[in-house]
Amino acid sequence: MVNLVAAQKPLMHGLMKMAGVKPYLLEIEPGTVMNFWLPLETIQKPQKHEKHKTLLKPKKPVVVLIHGFASEGIVTWQFQVGALTKKYSVYIPDLLFFGDSITDKTDRSPTFQAETVVKGLKKIGVEKCTVVGFSYGGMVAFKMAELYPEMVEALVISGSILAMTDSISEATLSSLGFKSSSELLLPDSVKGLKALLSVAAYKKLWFPNRLHSDFLQVMFNNRKERAELLEGLVISNKDTSIPKFPQKIHLLWGENDQIFKLELAHNMKEQLGEKATFQGIRKAGHLVHLERPCVYNRCLKQFLASLQQDQIHN
Repeated sequence: MVNLVAAQKPLMHGLMKMAGVKPYLLEIEPGTVMNFWLPLETIQKPQKHEKHKTLLKPKKPVVVLIHGFASEGIVTWQFQVGALTKKYSVYIPDLLFFGDSITDKTDRSPTFQAETVVKGLKKIGVEKCTVVGFSYGGMVAFKMAELYPEMVEALVISGSILAMTDSISEATLSSLGFKSSSELLLPDSVKGLKALLSVAAYKKLWFPNRLHSDFLQVMFNNRKERAELLEGLVISNKDTSIPKFPQKIHLLWGENDQIFKLELAHNMKEQLGEKATFQGIRKAGHLVHLERPCVYNRCLKQFLASLQQDQIHN
């Protein structure tokens, strides 16, 4: 029987190409390969005597979109790509163990994900960028900004936190009624996937069971490694400290987020200091960028435009 979700992939790839991005598999180092969706204008077809495509440096301001834990890059950001590519060079990495990205290294930390993304971006000609991170991708984005302030000029974070501490992990799972992060984020049944969607979305989403089943088969591969990523995410409260970020950080939130609630966002804004701003979107949950894409895109573009204005005035 045809997997309906897998069957949509060629259509999704076609729509992304129309929106202005195309996949490119990049060897970061031996044993580590990461898939990036790159702006079409940066990919030159090889000449007759050349074996490989030539990658050009981006000419527009760069925006890097980093996905969450439940799906890969273009599925997460399908409604944002086309809204941004006219004015920005958009890059979308698939994090390790998502999409076609893989490594033989044993490190499962957000720091390793961040280092791998940055190595890849440098290899494909990106020198400076604004990073937009959602959920798990937000934690990776924070690490990128902390470790590479010369590259990451600004951050937009949705439904995420600086780090998953023991106490936040326990409190979040307890409030949602789950025993572990894997039970929540790596469902192995239609019932489990429905439970994840029910806490992630503001409005109740209805799909036939067949579609849930097909989604499970396609989107939740590399289960062992992803479970290890979740284990590598949680750190002790004793090991937490708030980095002093030089970048502007915009927290763009679904006001009805049940996973990382508004209170967490407001607390984080206070911890991050005067360069942090907050914007809430009504009638939206954790999946704010998918539930209310038009509002989300408008807010995102306003922030990005303000960064361009700052550069002109400076």
